[in-house]
Amino acid sequence: MGAIWEIDFYSRPLVDENHKKVWELLVCESPTTTQQSTAQLFRYTQYCPSDRVNSLWLGEALQAAMREANTSPQRIRFFRRQMNNMITKACKDIGIPSAASRRSIALHQWLDDRMEHFYPQQPNYQATTTTSVQMFSDPPKPLPEALIGEKWAFVHLAASQFADMSDWQIGFGEAFPLEMVKVAPETQIPGLIVYSPRSVPMAAWMSGLEIVAVRYQPAPKSTLLLETGASESWILARLEGTTQQEAARFEASKQQANGVHFIAIQATPDSEEFAGFWLLYEDSC
Repeated sequence: MGAIWEIDFYSRPLVDENHKKVWELLVCESPTTTQQSTAQLFRYTQYCPSDRVNSLWLGEALQAAMREANTSPQRIRFFRRQMNNMITKACKDIGIPSAASRRSIALHQWLDDRMEHFYPQQPNYQATTTTSVQMFSDPPKPLPEALIGEKWAFVHLAASQFADMSDWQIGFGEAFPLEMVKVAPETQIPGLIVYSPRSVPMAAWMSGLEIVAVRYQPAPKSTLLLETGASESWILARLEGTTQQEAARFEASKQQANGVHFIAIQATPDSEEFAGFWLLYEDSC
């Protein structure tokens, strides 16, 4: 399986000799396992003149990144919805699938670091009042009926247990090294396990959604949501009574785990295999 790239193509707090905004392409490899070293993830940067901001330039820059990496990514994910048309066209022109996605943990951390430490040190830096990138969720949609789990349960795993995740039997899924989000080994990571006899098709369908987070929405209706893609939201379950309290404790546990949590899919509670397992980080939403 090829690598997944996260990219951001946007203006930076830098100006050129004509006092016009300088644009920049950032390319960062997505970590997909807990064992990956963040220091070994591929990174690439290239500035773009303000008069060449278009899909043609972007496509050529991505091809330059591929030459430097000596490989092509399996797919590309990006988080800025306002750049959707340009990025989608550039990726299509060079034959790489792309998807708008809030699952861009490595890229956000890198971009935040450059905003704080790199750009202010540049001679053409122009201090501006920057605002965080706004992420939105669309009104939640019901899951396709054939993909609704028959049972589910809130569980916890110690962060240290994820060190052996590569040995687990998992059909579909994605993870990241917990060192990225500074979680101590003894931290209890909350999760949701969905049980269904249709676990394999359910996991296969969810694998194409760019899973971002599981979230409890107490109002206006008590609902457990699955956040995916750039802004999509799906109803996993309607909650009542004691399950509302469990969901509230799940949210509290996520905060204690610095936003880290997971969703897993199994055929039965007795199964030793996961049809799907995704390690999630809500701060990337």
